[in-house]
Amino acid sequence: MAQKTTTNLKDPAQIKSFHEATERIRCICLPSLPIQACSFNMCSASSYLKSFIENRIREGMSSDEIVNKMQNGFGEGILTDSVVKHFVESGNQGMVDSLVYGFGPKILATPDSTWINFTLFGLGVLGLGLIYLYFTKFKPNLKKETPSGKADLTTDEINRKIKNWENSEG
Repeated sequence: MAQKTTTNLKDPAQIKSFHEATERIRCICLPSLPIQACSFNMCSASSYLKSFIENRIREGMSSDEIVNKMQNGFGEGILTDSVVKHFVESGNQGMVDSLVYGFGPKILATPDSTWINFTLFGLGVLGLGLIYLYFTKFKPNLKKETPSGKADLTTDEINRKIKNWENSEG
């Protein structure tokens, strides 16, 4: 089964722990996705958190411990971690506090795409409605306009005018 994220870890057991942890933690920028599915392009904060998780795994933490501490906090001992130092230097004290004291249960990834599917369906219906509105309200007359602004004549009207012209001449 292909994974959605990469890691710098080399040991297969550590890689497995990394994938288990990142599958269960929510992306910071796109909460409907697990952090495992976030890329640096989508969410730099989640990318740094993946590095933070790698550091915890290198220290010997299991995926269950990491997920638990993401909820309840790692404590002030993590303030020396390079990722935490980066957050401090960049002024992201909220992220530092969340790592030290915990994100709470909302950090857990709950894969539920119902609202995404509903939103996409709603946007599709709205788009179709706007197309319908455009063609009914703003383009009610789809006949070609002549330079004089009058609509083109139908074939019957043209035949009638020709007959009238022939009768008037002859």
